[in-house]
Amino acid sequence: MSGRLVLVPNTLDFGVAAETPLTDVLPLGAVRIAASLGCWVAENAKTTRAFLKRVDAVVPLARPLQEIEIVELPRPQKGAKPGGAAVDLAPLLAPALRGEDLGLISEAGMPAVADPGAALVAAAHRAGVAVLPLAGPSALLLALAASGLNGQSFAFVGYLPVDGAERGARIRELEALSRRTGQTQLFIETPYRNEALLAALLATLAPQTRLSVSVGLTLAEEWTRSDSVERWRAKPRALPKDVPAVFCLLA
Repeated sequence: MSGRLVLVPNTLDFGVAAETPLTDVLPLGAVRIAASLGCWVAENAKTTRAFLKRVDAVVPLARPLQEIEIVELPRPQKGAKPGGAAVDLAPLLAPALRGEDLGLISEAGMPAVADPGAALVAAAHRAGVAVLPLAGPSALLLALAASGLNGQSFAFVGYLPVDGAERGARIRELEALSRRTGQTQLFIETPYRNEALLAALLATLAPQTRLSVSVGLTLAEEWTRSDSVERWRAKPRALPKDVPAVFCLLA
């Protein structure tokens, strides 16, 4: 019998708030399973080791950290589009195929959702390896829930273009789509460009379009503001340049 591919959610603090108790954001059951795993596929081996040290402080690891096997996911080629030529990920499933449970983890949040890993999950299904997702934080769903916008129909569209003209065109496109379908549009940005994206949104969106921004989710200083663009313009709020944010709009 093969092992399982276990999708292990990471914290959303990128290790900068390690003093926060792990079980404040991860269920104890998920921590216990993470502690039992001796083989991992990771977005980043260094951050995975830091995560496992936090796990060990709650539930002792089944193996010493230096004996745990951590293999990094191949990084996609720069400019590669989803669905393009794929790297063969089947060899990464070797531990599961020999009967061991294999963990999959990203740097933050749920692997394979707005993070790398979906291709490995697909490879597991093709190989007949059972997939077990564990409960834990997902910034997208937390932001959507906190927004008060339409949670019955929504889409995550990733990053918007960096170029000003292209970004403005994409914002107008998403607003028109939201207006036509009633669908909430979610997107993210590299933290140091949070302010630039917010400025572009306020300059481009219609006054009555609703805009929600969630900052530092699950951190002690987290906040969400959901308001009309008109009210955002009248009372702007600065965004940090070193903390992740999730943006949602509903026209």
